[in-house]
Amino acid sequence: MKAFRGPKVWLWRWRRNPLRRRADVVEAWVVLGTCLLTVLAGVLAGLVAAGTVERGLARERATWRPTVARVAARATGKSPAHGSHASAGERVWAEVRWTAADGSAHTGRIRVEPGSRSGTPVTVWTDPRGRLVSRPTTASEAAFRSTLTGLLVGASTAAVPCVAGLAVRSRLEHRRMEAWDTEWARLGPQWGRMV
Repeated sequence: MKAFRGPKVWLWRWRRNPLRRRADVVEAWVVLGTCLLTVLAGVLAGLVAAGTVERGLARERATWRPTVARVAARATGKSPAHGSHASAGERVWAEVRWTAADGSAHTGRIRVEPGSRSGTPVTVWTDPRGRLVSRPTTASEAAFRSTLTGLLVGASTAAVPCVAGLAVRSRLEHRRMEAWDTEWARLGPQWGRMV
Protein backbone atom coordinates (compact mmCIF):
# COMPACT_ATOMS: atom_id res chain seq x y z
CA MET A 1 0.00 0.00 0.00
CA LYS A 2 2.88 2.37 0.80
CA ALA A 3 4.39 1.81 -2.64
CA PHE A 4 1.05 2.61 -4.28
CA ARG A 5 0.51 5.84 -2.38
CA GLY A 6 4.08 7.06 -2.50
CA PRO A 7 6.05 8.92 0.16
CA LYS A 8 4.28 11.13 2.70
CA VAL A 9 4.79 14.81 1.89
CA TRP A 10 3.26 17.44 4.16
CA LEU A 11 0.92 19.99 2.60
CA TRP A 12 1.33 18.48 -0.87
CA ARG A 13 -2.20 19.44 -1.83
CA TRP A 14 -1.35 23.14 -1.54
CA ARG A 15 1.98 22.98 -3.37
CA ARG A 16 2.31 23.65 -7.09
CA ASN A 17 2.26 20.34 -8.87
CA PRO A 18 1.11 19.42 -12.38
CA LEU A 19 -0.49 16.23 -11.02
CA ARG A 20 -2.54 18.06 -8.40
CA ARG A 21 -6.22 17.98 -9.19
CA ARG A 22 -8.97 20.37 -8.14
CA ALA A 23 -10.45 17.55 -6.05
CA ASP A 24 -7.18 17.34 -4.08
CA VAL A 25 -7.37 21.03 -3.20
CA VAL A 26 -11.04 20.76 -2.21
CA GLU A 27 -10.28 17.74 -0.04
CA ALA A 28 -7.42 19.57 1.64
CA TRP A 29 -9.69 22.49 2.53
CA VAL A 30 -12.42 20.14 3.74
CA VAL A 31 -9.97 18.31 6.02
CA LEU A 32 -8.52 21.57 7.36
CA GLY A 33 -11.97 23.09 7.92
CA THR A 34 -13.22 19.94 9.58
CA CYS A 35 -10.27 19.80 11.96
CA LEU A 36 -10.60 23.45 12.93
CA LEU A 37 -14.37 23.29 13.30
CA THR A 38 -14.18 20.09 15.33
CA VAL A 39 -11.71 21.55 17.80
CA LEU A 40 -13.38 24.94 18.00
CA ALA A 41 -16.92 23.58 18.38
CA GLY A 42 -15.87 20.99 20.96
CA VAL A 43 -13.91 23.44 23.11
CA LEU A 44 -16.51 26.21 22.98
CA ALA A 45 -19.46 23.90 23.66
CA GLY A 46 -17.59 22.21 26.50
CA LEU A 47 -16.65 25.52 28.13
CA VAL A 48 -20.17 26.92 27.82
CA ALA A 49 -21.74 23.74 29.24
CA ALA A 50 -19.26 23.55 32.12
CA GLY A 51 -19.77 27.21 32.96
CA THR A 52 -23.55 26.89 32.87
CA VAL A 53 -23.55 23.86 35.16
CA GLU A 54 -21.06 25.52 37.54
CA ARG A 55 -23.15 28.72 37.77
CA GLY A 56 -26.36 26.74 38.34
CA LEU A 57 -24.82 24.69 41.13
CA ALA A 58 -23.28 27.79 42.72
CA ARG A 59 -26.70 29.47 42.65
CA GLU A 60 -28.17 26.42 44.41
CA ARG A 61 -25.46 26.53 47.09
CA ALA A 62 -26.14 30.23 47.64
CA THR A 63 -29.94 30.04 47.84
CA TRP A 64 -30.79 26.63 49.33
CA ARG A 65 -30.83 26.65 53.11
CA PRO A 66 -31.00 23.95 55.78
CA THR A 67 -34.19 24.09 57.83
CA VAL A 68 -35.24 22.17 60.91
CA ALA A 69 -38.40 20.15 60.29
CA ARG A 70 -40.37 17.97 62.69
CA VAL A 71 -41.67 14.47 61.99
CA ALA A 72 -45.50 14.73 61.79
CA ALA A 73 -46.34 11.13 62.79
CA ARG A 74 -44.35 8.21 64.13
CA ALA A 75 -42.30 6.58 61.37
CA THR A 76 -42.82 2.91 60.65
CA GLY A 77 -40.25 0.28 61.58
CA LYS A 78 -38.11 -0.42 64.61
CA SER A 79 -35.71 2.27 65.76
CA PRO A 80 -32.01 1.37 65.50
CA ALA A 81 -30.00 0.38 68.53
CA HIS A 82 -29.15 3.20 70.92
CA GLY A 83 -26.34 5.41 69.59
CA SER A 84 -26.31 3.95 66.09
CA HIS A 85 -27.82 5.52 63.00
CA ALA A 86 -29.70 3.85 60.18
CA SER A 87 -27.96 3.77 56.81
CA ALA A 88 -29.61 5.43 53.81
CA GLY A 89 -31.02 2.07 52.65
CA GLU A 90 -32.63 1.41 56.05
CA ARG A 91 -34.43 4.74 56.25
CA VAL A 92 -38.21 4.99 55.78
CA TRP A 93 -40.46 7.66 54.29
CA ALA A 94 -42.24 9.95 56.73
CA GLU A 95 -44.17 13.19 56.58
CA VAL A 96 -42.47 16.25 58.09
CA ARG A 97 -43.55 19.83 58.76
CA TRP A 98 -41.47 23.00 58.72
CA THR A 99 -41.89 26.74 58.61
CA ALA A 100 -40.32 28.66 55.72
CA ALA A 101 -38.41 31.91 56.13
CA ASP A 102 -41.54 33.89 55.13
CA GLY A 103 -43.51 32.23 57.96
CA SER A 104 -45.61 29.88 55.82
CA ALA A 105 -46.10 26.30 56.99
CA HIS A 106 -45.07 23.45 54.68
CA THR A 107 -45.28 19.67 54.72
CA GLY A 108 -43.44 17.07 52.70
CA ARG A 109 -42.11 13.54 52.72
CA ILE A 110 -38.49 12.66 53.41
CA ARG A 111 -36.58 9.59 54.50
CA VAL A 112 -35.99 9.36 58.26
CA GLU A 113 -34.70 6.74 60.66
CA PRO A 114 -37.20 3.94 61.31
CA GLY A 115 -39.27 4.42 64.45
CA SER A 116 -38.72 8.21 64.64
CA ARG A 117 -41.32 9.68 66.99
CA SER A 118 -43.68 12.52 66.21
CA GLY A 119 -41.90 15.84 66.77
CA THR A 120 -38.40 14.46 66.19
CA PRO A 121 -36.28 17.23 64.58
CA VAL A 122 -34.70 16.49 61.19
CA THR A 123 -32.72 18.74 58.87
CA VAL A 124 -34.20 19.38 55.44
CA TRP A 125 -33.00 21.63 52.63
CA THR A 126 -35.38 24.20 51.17
CA ASP A 127 -35.30 26.64 48.27
CA PRO A 128 -36.22 30.35 48.66
CA ARG A 129 -39.94 29.48 48.26
CA GLY A 130 -39.76 26.98 51.11
CA ARG A 131 -40.06 23.85 48.94
CA LEU A 132 -38.09 20.70 49.71
CA VAL A 133 -34.93 20.22 47.69
CA SER A 134 -31.98 17.86 47.91
CA ARG A 135 -28.77 18.84 49.66
CA PRO A 136 -26.79 21.18 47.37
CA THR A 137 -23.53 19.94 45.93
CA THR A 138 -20.27 20.94 47.54
CA ALA A 139 -17.80 23.09 45.60
CA SER A 140 -15.64 20.06 44.77
CA GLU A 141 -18.66 18.00 43.67
CA ALA A 142 -19.82 20.93 41.53
CA ALA A 143 -16.38 21.27 39.92
CA PHE A 144 -16.31 17.54 39.12
CA ARG A 145 -19.85 17.57 37.75
CA SER A 146 -19.29 20.67 35.61
CA THR A 147 -15.99 19.32 34.26
CA LEU A 148 -17.55 15.98 33.38
CA THR A 149 -20.53 17.68 31.74
CA GLY A 150 -18.21 19.99 29.78
CA LEU A 151 -16.15 17.05 28.55
CA LEU A 152 -19.20 15.05 27.48
CA VAL A 153 -20.90 17.99 25.77
CA GLY A 154 -17.65 19.05 24.10
CA ALA A 155 -16.94 15.56 22.77
CA SER A 156 -20.52 15.15 21.56
CA THR A 157 -20.50 18.52 19.84
CA ALA A 158 -17.10 17.89 18.27
CA ALA A 159 -18.37 14.61 16.84
CA VAL A 160 -20.90 16.41 14.61
CA PRO A 161 -18.47 18.35 12.37
CA CYS A 162 -16.00 15.46 12.49
CA VAL A 163 -18.54 12.97 11.16
CA ALA A 164 -19.82 15.50 8.60
CA GLY A 165 -16.26 16.13 7.40
CA LEU A 166 -15.58 12.41 7.12
CA ALA A 167 -18.78 11.98 5.09
CA VAL A 168 -17.80 14.82 2.72
CA ARG A 169 -14.27 13.44 2.38
CA SER A 170 -15.65 9.97 1.67
CA ARG A 171 -17.92 11.40 -1.02
CA LEU A 172 -14.96 13.26 -2.57
CA GLU A 173 -12.91 10.05 -2.53
CA HIS A 174 -15.77 8.19 -4.21
CA ARG A 175 -16.02 10.83 -6.94
CA ARG A 176 -12.25 10.74 -7.46
CA MET A 177 -12.33 6.96 -7.87
CA GLU A 178 -15.17 7.28 -10.41
CA ALA A 179 -13.12 9.84 -12.36
CA TRP A 180 -10.13 7.46 -12.36
CA ASP A 181 -12.35 4.64 -13.60
CA THR A 182 -13.56 6.85 -16.43
CA GLU A 183 -10.00 7.81 -17.37
CA TRP A 184 -8.86 4.20 -17.18
CA ALA A 185 -11.73 3.08 -19.41
CA ARG A 186 -10.61 5.67 -21.95
CA LEU A 187 -6.82 5.14 -21.74
CA GLY A 188 -6.51 1.53 -20.55
CA PRO A 189 -7.08 -0.15 -23.92
CA GLN A 190 -4.24 1.88 -25.44
CA TRP A 191 -1.70 0.20 -23.16
CA GLY A 192 -2.19 -3.17 -24.77
CA ARG A 193 -1.47 -1.99 -28.32
CA MET A 194 1.78 -2.74 -29.97
CA VAL A 195 3.09 -0.03 -32.25
